[in-house]
Amino acid sequence: MNTTHKTGDLLGIAAAHALPVVHSLPDDRLDARTPCAEYDVRALMNHVFHVVVQFQELAAKRNADFGGDTPDYLAQGADWRERFAAETEKLVAAWSEPGADEGLTGAMNMPARTVGAMVLLDLTVHAWDLARATGQDYGTPSGQEGAGDVVGVLREAVAGLGPTARSMGVLAEPVPVADDATEFERLLAETGRDPNWS
Repeated sequence: MNTTHKTGDLLGIAAAHALPVVHSLPDDRLDARTPCAEYDVRALMNHVFHVVVQFQELAAKRNADFGGDTPDYLAQGADWRERFAAETEKLVAAWSEPGADEGLTGAMNMPARTVGAMVLLDLTVHAWDLARATGQDYGTPSGQEGAGDVVGVLREAVAGLGPTARSMGVLAEPVPVADDATEFERLLAETGRDPNWS
């Protein structure tokens, strides 16, 4: 995997796209369906929230807790959007610490850089899922310095992790895209998403 980009920097770019979407999620659309067939908006938001919290642990070379039911972060108070923003800032900070990208991390002893790409993928594609589900503009990672690096790193990660992730049911089979599809649309398609989902 490309080692010229620091995970913390890439997560900072992804967060800049994700947080406006989360901030604008309407309360009356929390039961709307999403491009992730098994999740409505509430369930997907709780999933992303849990990922953002637990991957802080992985950045620090501690084990994450993904056992049991995902906590209902949204039920813990009406300020869940602000709490998510604060946890996302902590995630970026954790993966920006010296050494976060180095060595192995987690119970599966995976390369830290691969684990960092996993949370980067979740924050990026699930923000798009949430935007699509609620009629928002995602503002695909393009017009910002380094944003193309996010997509490039993620396409490389999906190419490497895809077969295993699909066998585990984490990713769906790729879907075809038009010849003139953007790099971001190709990434979505490689994760099993229809870039034109509505």
